Amino acid sequence: MSPLLVREARVEDAEAVAGVHVRSWQVAYRGLIEQSVLDGLSIAERAEGWRRIVADPLPTALGILVAVRDEHIVGWTSFGSGRDPDGLADGEVYGIYADPSAWSTGAGHALLVAAERTIAEAGHDRAYLWVLDGNDRADAFYARHGWEEDGAIKIEERPQLTLREHRRVKLLSA
Repeated sequence: MSPLLVREARVEDAEAVAGVHVRSWQVAYRGLIEQSVLDGLSIAERAEGWRRIVADPLPTALGILVAVRDEHIVGWTSFGSGRDPDGLADGEVYGIYADPSAWSTGAGHALLVAAERTIAEAGHDRAYLWVLDGNDRADAFYARHGWEEDGAIKIEERPQLTLREHRRVKLLSA
């Protein structure tokens, strides 16, 4: 297997990032989200959103990184200062996804470690992230990396779906 490179995302990465985003949702969330919603995901629509996000990040953003192997983007993560009212002093991993073809190859690990390091370097002693209920693969991944459930839940209403998520936290300064 060729080496993995983790680097900052660029606007021209938007379509590849969107492809990873859509494919990972369609595989990871099968049975957890209505199939019609998963089938209706559009790489073109997500790419347009990613172009905007990369060009004009959230004010709380610290970074958007991509994992590249053989000149193909195989994963991404976005992270920054906490966006939740009770998490403002903490860092947050907003999203992290690897293409299903890259699962268990180290891409997710490399991205998560880079995000944790950058969040800590920005002065956050702790970070959190949200996991879709029932996403056992993600829960196992985060548990292996020292992220612990803290009992918080949130329910996010989106068009055509309701997402119930639980929070995981990690002390970064230990």
